[in-house]
Amino acid sequence: MAAVAKATPVFLEQVPDYERGKLRAAVCRLLEKTAPAVRRGDRVLIKPNLLAPAPPGRAITTHPHVVRAAAEWALDCGGRVLVADSPGMGSFERLLQEGGYAAALAGLPLEIRAFRETGKVDVGPPFGSIPLAREALAADVVLNLPKLKSHCMMLLTLGVKNLFGCVVGLAKPEWHLRCGIDRAGFARLLVAICTAVDPAVTLLDGILALEGDGPGKAGLPRPIGVLLASPNAPALDATVCRMLGLPPAELPTHRAALELGALPAAIEVQQEPPRVEEFRFPVLAPLTFGPRRLEHLMRMHLLQRPLLRSGAVCRGCGECVRSCPAKAVAAGRGGVVFDYRRCIRCYCCVEMCPHGLLRTAETAPGRLLRHLAALRDRLPRRPHRPDKPGGERPACT
Repeated sequence: MAAVAKATPVFLEQVPDYERGKLRAAVCRLLEKTAPAVRRGDRVLIKPNLLAPAPPGRAITTHPHVVRAAAEWALDCGGRVLVADSPGMGSFERLLQEGGYAAALAGLPLEIRAFRETGKVDVGPPFGSIPLAREALAADVVLNLPKLKSHCMMLLTLGVKNLFGCVVGLAKPEWHLRCGIDRAGFARLLVAICTAVDPAVTLLDGILALEGDGPGKAGLPRPIGVLLASPNAPALDATVCRMLGLPPAELPTHRAALELGALPAAIEVQQEPPRVEEFRFPVLAPLTFGPRRLEHLMRMHLLQRPLLRSGAVCRGCGECVRSCPAKAVAAGRGGVVFDYRRCIRCYCCVEMCPHGLLRTAETAPGRLLRHLAALRDRLPRRPHRPDKPGGERPACT
């Protein structure tokens, strides 16, 4: 008789705030249930979401007290702990100060720094060998600590998406550009990176989440009050989707994980998650429309696009220009100018704007076409009539 595959567990703790004592106890319980045994001397990488310099109350990065609790657990087990990431913008030192990590991790015998070196890993077709942080590849145990955030391109940035931070520095926009307007292709890349890094456990900070036009300063903090942990990042992501009232199949990385065989056959949630009502997701409008010969016209007039918020005045810092992989953003009279023909709709500019002044928006014609397409999909299909011209005819006998 064939053995029955064991369901992959997802554990949950309801934690109302970041009070250090209760938070540390909850994190330790989750790690003891999900993480493998850490032996004395093991190299433990803690990979939080350190997107950009921001105070913890903005919900843009993994809260420093969650990082400290995970570090204390690993140190108590005898591990040699490195806390590292590759931020999207700003200096790492500024991020440590503004994000509260310098204060929260003070006194602990660990190292905290940006990723420095890379090693190439073959993740299979169509990507082949990609450079990932050597520290992630060499670690004995990787603790993946994402933040529950919305994401303008991928809908949510959870456990799988968090490991894109193992792509170091300027290689990030290069891979955005290589995937171009292929959202499904970028999702497959994210799952391939997650599989290559193979975190021992993913522990998600959902105590204070980010909704709206995340994952940067254009998003809005939203108290949720949960921590979730699982040895499988796609399983955790699927559980979060259900908690937010989102069918997991609508998450691009979930579809990619299913396609690539990274999703377990069964998921067992150990505690019923709270139901989160009316979580504000970004609109994932199509990245392309119509035949290729009309592509430039469609990009200009039909596709969702980044733009300056109504009434906002660009500060002229240039972060959006520097972060654009397609070189579709330029400084101009009145602030910022977008070349929508070149724009690949990765929304790195929205993500990296340190002032939260950029947003995504559909054009009126594009919104109308999307609504018409959705209406068409809801209409009942007319059955084929074999006796009508153009219908199927019975085979000759």
